[in-house]
Amino acid sequence: MTASPSILSRVESQLDALDLVLAGATPALVEARPASGDWSARENLAHLARHATVFVERLERVLQEETPRLGRYRAEDDPEWPLWSGLALDEALRRLRETRRRLITRVKALSPAEMCRTGLHPSFGALTVPQWLDFFLLHEAHHLYTAMLRIAEARRAAAAEQRTEAETR
Repeated sequence: MTASPSILSRVESQLDALDLVLAGATPALVEARPASGDWSARENLAHLARHATVFVERLERVLQEETPRLGRYRAEDDPEWPLWSGLALDEALRRLRETRRRLITRVKALSPAEMCRTGLHPSFGALTVPQWLDFFLLHEAHHLYTAMLRIAEARRAAAAEQRTEAETR
C-alpha cells in the first residue's frame, strides 16, 4: 500500500491555499473574532500549526506501536494550546510550514508495510496511515475554510461599521 497520488498531492500542496485565505487581510481582520466568540482566523491557523505537530507525533506512534489508541484531539484539552493560541500569525505560519515539510519528508519515505499500519480513532475505528492522512487533510481544509470565512466576516463587519459612521456624520 502507498499513499494515493491524491493524498500525497494534497499533503504537498494544500497549504498553498494560505495565499487565498489571507489575500488582502489586514492584521485587524486576521485577529477579529465573530460575535459568537469562536476563534479568529489567526487562532484557526495557530490551531492548524499545533494540530499538525500533534498529528506528526501520532503518526510516529502508529508507525512504532501496534495499533495505538489515539484519542480525539481537542485544543481545549491540550495543555500546550494556550501558548500556541497566542502565537503571532507569522510564527504560527512558520511552524505550520516547517511541520508540513517534515510531514512530507516522512510520508515520502514510508514503505508499503508502514502505510498499512493502523491506529484506532475513537469514532472511526482502525485507520491505515493513508486514511489518517486523509482525515488530517480534511480537518485542515475545514480550518483553512473557517479562517477564510472569519476574514470575510470581519471585512463585512468593518465595511458595515464604516457605512454607519458615514451615515451619522
